[in-house]
Amino acid sequence: MTTKTLAELAVICGATLDGDGERVVSGPASLSDAGPTEISFLANSLYEKLLATTAAAAVIVSSDYESEREDLTLLRCENPNSAFTAVVQAFAGDQSAVDPGVHPSAVIAQSAEVHEEARIGALVSVGEGARIGRNAVLHPGVIVEKEASVGEETVLQAGVQLFRGVTIGARCTLGAGTVVGSDGFGFDPSDAGWIKVAQCGTVNIEDDVDVGANSTIDRARFGSTRICRGAKLDNMVHVGHNALVEEDAMLIAQVGLAGSSRVGRGAILGGKVGVVGHTTVGAGARVAGGAVVWSDVEPGADYAGLPARPKVEFLQTMALSRRLPGLLDRIKALEARIQELEASQGDKT
Repeated sequence: MTTKTLAELAVICGATLDGDGERVVSGPASLSDAGPTEISFLANSLYEKLLATTAAAAVIVSSDYESEREDLTLLRCENPNSAFTAVVQAFAGDQSAVDPGVHPSAVIAQSAEVHEEARIGALVSVGEGARIGRNAVLHPGVIVEKEASVGEETVLQAGVQLFRGVTIGARCTLGAGTVVGSDGFGFDPSDAGWIKVAQCGTVNIEDDVDVGANSTIDRARFGSTRICRGAKLDNMVHVGHNALVEEDAMLIAQVGLAGSSRVGRGAILGGKVGVVGHTTVGAGARVAGGAVVWSDVEPGADYAGLPARPKVEFLQTMALSRRLPGLLDRIKALEARIQELEASQGDKT
């Protein structure tokens, strides 16, 4: 079991130690669950009340935090959340399920280039002309088809499939079951039924991209479907053919991008957002979960709803909708009153 002193952890996370640096801890935990051999953190004021009762050996807090407990060791820093991430990583260490080298059950094509420092797990298949970079890790059951490329230090979790010719950059992580480079969805109508449209392009995933489990990124009809540097895709995200996801964009669970759509740099799409084909979400824009983008979203804008529209407009519409039952009752009452007035006028004539 990995253990570290609080003084060591303070150095790792760049914090100033306020308390017993020789105390030994065995791992991280939440404020409510931490025991006397664990370290926790406070990054959200909603959980501040837990500091009064936590049994943690120490807590990472902001530099200016004032605690009423003299028995609690504090690690003070500018960003407790980032510091705690560093602490978690220090305890996590190398969690790879794949040993160094190539597993005896792996099938490596003769013309494939596999770096000697790569890790190739059980039942992995690497096709002709494929390239696997230094320190890349291929978990059990991964399939890398012919002429596909995997960059250095990239991790392909169990069951990932890379179709022919796709390119994955350096330091990427592709979650279990993810498929990259299957055919885009394209069919033309005819008198005989649907005719499949050939998809002869590829997929290019650049460096430092994370893709969650069971996501699908389709090959382009021609050219390339691109996921640019630093983009983050959650589980079960679908990227259609010829779509473009620019640098540092974030697509949260179950987002679906139709063909030839575009998500700008740093844009954030909430869970289950749908983007129709040939539509652009501008750089830095944010689209709330469940929205459907039917037309272009301006850079930096906040959108919500179905169809997606500016957030302020959406909230105004929501507020109005809550009043509709009362307004309907008033309309019915007015209609009844009008009928009474008309009837009384008729009697006079």
